[in-house]
Amino acid sequence: MLLPAAAAAAAAASRLVPLSPCRRISSLKVPWKRDPVLDAAITRDRRFRQASRLVREVLLSPGRRLLFRYLTKRRERVNLPVRVPTFLRRYPTLLSVSPPPEPIASPSPQLLAFLDFASRLYELHAPLLASRLAKLLMISSTHALPVTKIASAKRDFGLPDDFLVSLVPKYPDLFRLVGDPGPDASGNAFLELVAWDDQLARSVIELKADKEADVVGIRLRPNFTVKLPKGFYLKKEMREWVRDWLELPYVSPYADASSLCPASPEAEKRTIGVLHELLSLTVERRMALPIIAKFCDEYRLPNAFANAFTRHPGIFYVSLKGGIKTAVLREAYDEKGELVDRDPLLELKERFVAIMEEGHKKYLEDLKRKREALQKEREVAGREGVKLPVEMEEQFEEDWHSGASEGDDDTDDACAQ
Repeated sequence: MLLPAAAAAAAAASRLVPLSPCRRISSLKVPWKRDPVLDAAITRDRRFRQASRLVREVLLSPGRRLLFRYLTKRRERVNLPVRVPTFLRRYPTLLSVSPPPEPIASPSPQLLAFLDFASRLYELHAPLLASRLAKLLMISSTHALPVTKIASAKRDFGLPDDFLVSLVPKYPDLFRLVGDPGPDASGNAFLELVAWDDQLARSVIELKADKEADVVGIRLRPNFTVKLPKGFYLKKEMREWVRDWLELPYVSPYADASSLCPASPEAEKRTIGVLHELLSLTVERRMALPIIAKFCDEYRLPNAFANAFTRHPGIFYVSLKGGIKTAVLREAYDEKGELVDRDPLLELKERFVAIMEEGHKKYLEDLKRKREALQKEREVAGREGVKLPVEMEEQFEEDWHSGASEGDDDTDDACAQ
């Protein structure tokens, strides 16, 4: 059921009709081609993702304290490629571990300072996060989303872990929580849009067209930016299909497009518009395909929506790095794989990575000192004709290889398409 405030907008949008008779999307296959630059952008985040998952296990525990033996048993759950003690030796500034006999993991002083900074940053950008969350609801055909689905993608959109408590209640004019989400947002609850906002119902594509019109003085038709990677070519038939498809009117992801034939090029235009807007709302302009798939029903995406990404390689790129398929908005990255338009919430990740690097630098310096000390011990032992204890040699070798093998435990790529 549509909200009363959105009735006018929905009625106008429902007048969308296909410009051409319903026909199937071209069956032409577009070959997947690896993009090393965008792959590298995802690979760079591997350590960050591993560390953040491990830290979250502690932060979500009662009192932010977790028995270390329990934490070590969650290695597979957080998809850590090495043992937990090994990982924490590499990055000692993330968690503090109390001494035996019953070690307990808790946030380090550096991590506590980071959490305080994160709290202030979320407060500062609360209006931005509220508008982002409202847009996600407005794209939905019911103007509502299950809380579990929002929670599964909260980090992609920069939402705080406790967004139901810290963000939603601040905007009663936008959000209504229905049902009981439970303590971990796993309950049967929905977040509904209270009132439609025409100003928010403008996609990134439309806003860009408005901005260009202000500069050149001519109203330009909203459309996608197509940027094929270097060395990538489409067959003639596919090029002609894409050219004709781009000539079709842009269909806003906020419009009711239920009258469009699901197999028509116009419906494809709407699907690409939704996927483009969805990625544009994320902090890093990319999102794992399994997470996007959770929103298929509410966003009326086809079951084979993943094929839409590969059909339009000039708009999107699907990376297979990290053992999971990730859709990337190509125009959001420059030739070096850096984000063109930086999201303000990206500072959280950069602060966290800085803490990791600080600890790893200290760890490598300690290893260097140990190596120098061990070398001196070897020289002294050699002059005296004695051998160093095997345990000392083995412990150093383990520590040294642990620190030196920083790139040896990459997760394999996902299966090629």
